[in-house]
This record gives sequence, C-alpha cells and structure tokens, in this order.
Amino acid sequence: MMVWLLAGLGLVILLLAGDALVRGAVNLSLRLGVPALIVSLTIVAFGTSAPELLISIRAVLDHAPGIALGNVVGSNTANILLVLGIPAILAHMHTGACDSRKSYVFMLVATVLFIGLAFTGTFTLVSGLVMLAMLALVLWDQMRDALAHRRTCALEAESLDGLEEADPDMPYWRISVYLALGLIGLPLGASLLVESASIIARTYGVSDTVIGLTLVALGTSLPELATTVMAALRKQADVALGNVIGSNMFNLLAIIGAATMFGPIPVDPEFLRFDLWVMLGASLLLVPFVFFGRDLTRRWGIVLSALYVIYVCAVLM
Repeated sequence: MMVWLLAGLGLVILLLAGDALVRGAVNLSLRLGVPALIVSLTIVAFGTSAPELLISIRAVLDHAPGIALGNVVGSNTANILLVLGIPAILAHMHTGACDSRKSYVFMLVATVLFIGLAFTGTFTLVSGLVMLAMLALVLWDQMRDALAHRRTCALEAESLDGLEEADPDMPYWRISVYLALGLIGLPLGASLLVESASIIARTYGVSDTVIGLTLVALGTSLPELATTVMAALRKQADVALGNVIGSNMFNLLAIIGAATMFGPIPVDPEFLRFDLWVMLGASLLLVPFVFFGRDLTRRWGIVLSALYVIYVCAVLM
C-alpha cells in the first residue's frame, strides 16, 4: 500500500512542478527578450530530462546498463507519442505557428548519430565524448540565436494571450522561485514514481531492459508530460514542442554521453532490431507539424497516444 501512495505523491509533485517550470520559463523568456521556444529547448528541456540523467548514471553504477539505455530510447519514444499525444487530446496545439525546423533537424541528426554509435555494439567513453561534443554545438547555436533575437526584435506580446501570470515585468526573484520549484520538484517526483513502479514491476519478474523501456521510461517522461500539458492548456505550443525536441536531444547526447563516464554501456541486440527504429520512426512523425504547418489536433493526439500503447504492448509481449 505504501508503494502505491508514494507513486501517487510522485505524480502530484510532477504536475505541480511542471506548472511552475512552464510559468518560470515563459516569464524568463519575456524578461530576457528571447523566444519561449529557445528557453524551452534549453532550460525547460534540460530540467525535465534531469530524472533520465540521474537514473541512467545510477543504472550504470549499479551494473544495470539495460535500464540506462532503455530509459533513453523509451523516453524519446514516449516524449513524441505520449507527451505530445495526451496534451493534444486535451487542447488543440497550434504547432504550425512554431518555427522549430532547425532544432528538429538537430534532433534528427542526433538520433541518427545515436543509432550509428549503437551499432558499434557498446557505448564507450569515446562515443560519449562524440555525443557531448554535438550537444555543445547545439547549445552554442541556440545561444547565438537567442543573442541575435535580442538584437533584432522583442518578443511579440500577442503570442502570450491567454497565459496566466505572463508578466514581462515579473521580478527575477519570482521567476527564479518558479524555475527552482520546477527543476527540483520534477526529479523528486519522478524518482518517487519510478522507484515505486520498479518495485512493483520486479515483483512480477520483469527484466531490467523491459523496465527501462516501459516503466522507467514512462516515469521519467512524466516531467515532460506534466510540463507539456500545462503548456498546451496555457496556449503555449512553442513551449510544448520545444520541450519535447530539446528533451530528446538532451536524452540522446547528454544522458548517455555522461553515463559513459561511469562505465561502458553494451547494446542489447533487441534494441538494434526493434526499439531504435521505433524511436526513429516516432521522430519522423513530427515532420508534418514542423515543416508543413500542421497543428496538433485532438485526432492527431489520439493517433500518437494509440501508437504508444501499441509499442508498449509489443515490448511487453
């Protein structure tokens, strides 16, 4: 009974922390004069990916690399199919108005690089350094875009219609409180939920790899889900889409890159046959929304969510 109560507490913390992080990120973008998309691709994305980073490093140290790799691959699949699917069911997301093409291309390149390195059989320290180098390139590019935006124009006020507590004059201390609550609460809530779910799963003899691809991946994707749901309800499609794209890049490049510092990560052949290709296929599903101006409607949300359920069932079979 206590395990289920802890899981419920973790979920409540995730929802509250996700709301705080969205408020802090949007108001930070107002104060700094940079698009909310860029803030979402960096601060929000990295903050919501903190659980994956902590869990993957701990998994490598505990000699359970299947959880580390399954966590990243499963989380990236869940981020697109579930983290964008459920919010789209709850609220129509005008993703067609978001210019995330360059960031999306970076994400696809990171995905292909990750798959290529996986086919070497083991993620080594060299593999990790290659991925961290690409992450540094992405961050440098985002910083350059942010500085260019500040020099050329201010953030359009009409893009903030309907957002509660969107205040371009909000003091930095209050923004910092929102961000701190989100960045601290998300890993805490995810840790409670994931550990509780893992205890329940192991009582049924489920393998580390399957736990990583399903329960741990879903649990560590809940911060992204909580943040994206709040962003969708607040009419901030750029925050929602930027959070997912940024989180996926961070998962691929930073998490496994950092985890290799603590030991090699062998790749289960099943990843090469199935899971990596599902992750790539899910990533390609975003093409209509990124390049052709399609909005994420309720119908698309149902399709994406259904595809995730089918994937989980295939993994568990």
